[in-house]
Amino acid sequence: MSTETLSYSGYACAPYLHNQDSLELKDSWVSSKNIEKLYFVTGTFSSDSKPYFSTSANHYLLAKFKNNSIVEKELSKHVQEQTSFIFNIRDYLFEREVEEKTNFISIYYLEYADDNDDLCEIAGSLLKKEKIEIAGFGDVSTTCSIPSKFTFPYSGNMVTLEVASEKSHQSVKKYCDQTQRDINRRGFTLTSFLSLSILDNLK
Repeated sequence: MSTETLSYSGYACAPYLHNQDSLELKDSWVSSKNIEKLYFVTGTFSSDSKPYFSTSANHYLLAKFKNNSIVEKELSKHVQEQTSFIFNIRDYLFEREVEEKTNFISIYYLEYADDNDDLCEIAGSLLKKEKIEIAGFGDVSTTCSIPSKFTFPYSGNMVTLEVASEKSHQSVKKYCDQTQRDINRRGFTLTSFLSLSILDNLK
């Protein structure tokens, strides 16, 4: 009896190092039907997550994908010394149209996520923030040619926010920080993982 593997949509974040691997991956993603959107971004890791990923980069290709298994195969052909991340969205808390343009992706982790009631309460808080287009809950996996010294313990509790605003990245980061504080005041432990500032739209 065969078991069908579930596929998820989400975001892939690969270091852009101006080398052959980066260029080949960019060209592959530009032409791929699996990639809905492709951005050139600056990545800023929080002080909480950085110790787990000492091989992080500053600039990344950020791909919004439809099927994670296709992205995993592509990244396996371009494993680099800086870590690549795949953020799978298992549950979309909500999606909606926002007039302004997407310019920021903010990723967090929950130190614990007890049940669906918790996620519903978090989704309710996020819905009040009108600049958030998409909020999703899922997991993260990584690829890197250099093994990590520490195992990231919250990889199954990732919260990803897609934010639309015409304001500066610094302003949107403050907006996301306030959103995080609002949720933590409700008794959750939502911790910043990675902030991605969109610099250019490649697809």
